[in-house]
Amino acid sequence: MMNKIGKQKHIALIAHDNRKQDLVEWAKNNVEILSRQFLCGTGTTAKLISEETGLPVKAYKSGPLGGDQQIGAMISNGEVDFMLFFWDPLTTQPHDPDVKALLRIAVLYDIPVAMNQSTANFLLSSKLMEEEYERSILDYYNKIRKNIY
Repeated sequence: MMNKIGKQKHIALIAHDNRKQDLVEWAKNNVEILSRQFLCGTGTTAKLISEETGLPVKAYKSGPLGGDQQIGAMISNGEVDFMLFFWDPLTTQPHDPDVKALLRIAVLYDIPVAMNQSTANFLLSSKLMEEEYERSILDYYNKIRKNIY
């Protein structure tokens, strides 16, 4: 199944507590390109980025309070094209199962995901950021059905 990502990307911005300021600083350094996209994010992260950059960022619930699931639902509904998730690899999170589920959905629906500054920089500097892009979503439903029957 093909699914088109438009020229304007719908980008989800998420960061664990120890990485929020890193994502805010990264967003400040990329205000120009981010200002041409549609932005959303989980709770405090969205609020901080909006306050620090002046960018409009639609805020959802905090990750541990269901925000990760909200973003995951948006990905599965085709409402998020791209995700920046600066996660903390050294701290166990009480909502780790939610994080894993969100990353699984991102892979399932074949959206670009950056989990650190280097990858975010590579993605934002890609020529595809300014173009439409056809992503290919595997039909897992039919794959599963074929293996069951």
